[in-house]
Formats: sequence, structure tokens, C-alpha cells
Amino acid sequence: MSSLALSVSDTLVLARRNLARIPRQPDLLSAYTIQPIMFVLLFVYVFGGAISTPGFDYVDFLMPGIIVQSIAFGGFVTALGLSEDVKKGLIDRFRSLPMSRAAVLLGRTLSDVALNCLSLVVLLSVGFLAGFNFIDASAVEIVAGLVLCLLLGYAFSWIFALIGLFASTPETANAIGFTSIFPLTFASSCFVPVESMPDGLRQFAEVNPFTTISDAMRSLWLGTPAGTDVWMAFVWCVGLVAVFAPLAVARYRNVTAK
Repeated sequence: MSSLALSVSDTLVLARRNLARIPRQPDLLSAYTIQPIMFVLLFVYVFGGAISTPGFDYVDFLMPGIIVQSIAFGGFVTALGLSEDVKKGLIDRFRSLPMSRAAVLLGRTLSDVALNCLSLVVLLSVGFLAGFNFIDASAVEIVAGLVLCLLLGYAFSWIFALIGLFASTPETANAIGFTSIFPLTFASSCFVPVESMPDGLRQFAEVNPFTTISDAMRSLWLGTPAGTDVWMAFVWCVGLVAVFAPLAVARYRNVTAK
């Protein structure tokens, strides 16, 4: 068997291992199920009446943005898992096995894709029940939006992988990831139009990648003018992978070399 085939096989084995632990830790599953439902209901029924979104019902404006936020945070399991594996010495055990070194990180990020698929199903189901619907969107555009979401989640899995490898404990990894990324989602068009923001914050929100990706999702699913948002959203996602995947790999090598 070739080295590539072995790497793929090892990656799939570790991805299954990461997914198998979820039923034994149902609290992790809440981030992909209960938390998205809570956010959708909170914003639609509590804040929705106070937020003006000309041309759309608020639920239609909200769902692309809240999906972007939820999918971006999907990689937190990778940060927690890698930090815990390093702390418990499991990474050292992997080094003693005849397995691909790349499989540890690739397996983690691949399992995040599967969990993000679950999150998308939950979010869209709740959104449809709350009144969300695709507007003037073809099947190709709907699929393109789903692919963009999963690519975004994959990009942030590498960001969270880097955080997990730097953090001293899983709790620290969770805190770093939350405090560094959560404010960016609110200083964007995920939840409100950027036009409603004060000067300074509005200019920041306009160049925020979360704004670009949220607006790209609305263009694909709601028929809003696309401009450069759609292709720039894919550029952002690919660029994040290109930057943070090598950084995470380099950090992993440093951790395993100790």
C-alpha cells in the first residue's frame, strides 16, 4: 500500500475515533444542536422585532449570518481535543505507532466537517420552522452556499487546531477561541446590517471577513446583489487554510519533538 493510501486510511481511522467520543460526551454535542437552536430562537423572537432589515423578514436576513457564526465555531472540538491529547500524552503514544504523522491533524479537521454537517441540518431545520426560506435561489446556488459553509468550518478548524496546540489546558483553548473570534462575528453583518452601525465600527465591519461571507451567503440564498462577495468569500476561506494549516502543522511538530 502506498504512503498516500496509508495516510488516508490513518486519517479516516482517527476521524472515526474523534466522532466516536461524541456520544460518550454529549455535552460537546450541545454546541452543534442546543446552542444553535437557542441562538436562532433568541434573535428571531426576542431581538428580531427591534432590528430593521429593509427588503427582508429578519429571519431571512439572520439565518445566513447565524449559520456562518455557528459553523465558524464548529472547530472548537478540535481545540479542546488536541489540547487534551497533548496534556494526557496521547500524542506521544501516536508517535510510537506505525501511522502517518499528518493523520492526527487531518483526522481532527475531517471529523469537524462531519459535525458541521450535523450543525447545518439542525440550523436549517430550525430556520425553516421559524419562517426562513430560500429566495430566488437555484439548486446550484443553494449547494454553493452549503459548500461555502463547510469550507469556512474547515478553515476555522485549522485555526482552532493551532489554538489547541498552543493552549496549556482545554479550558484555556476554549477561552482563547471564544474571546478572539466571538467579537468578530458581532462586529459584522451576521446579525444586523452594517449600515446601522456607527462610524468606525461600520468601516471595520465592512472589511470583516465574516461580513463578506455572510453577504455571500445572502447573495446565494436570498438573491441579494453579489458584487465581489461570493468569490471573495471563497478566497478568504482558502486563504485561512493556506495560512493556518502550515502554522498548525509546524506547531504540532514542535509539540511532538519535545
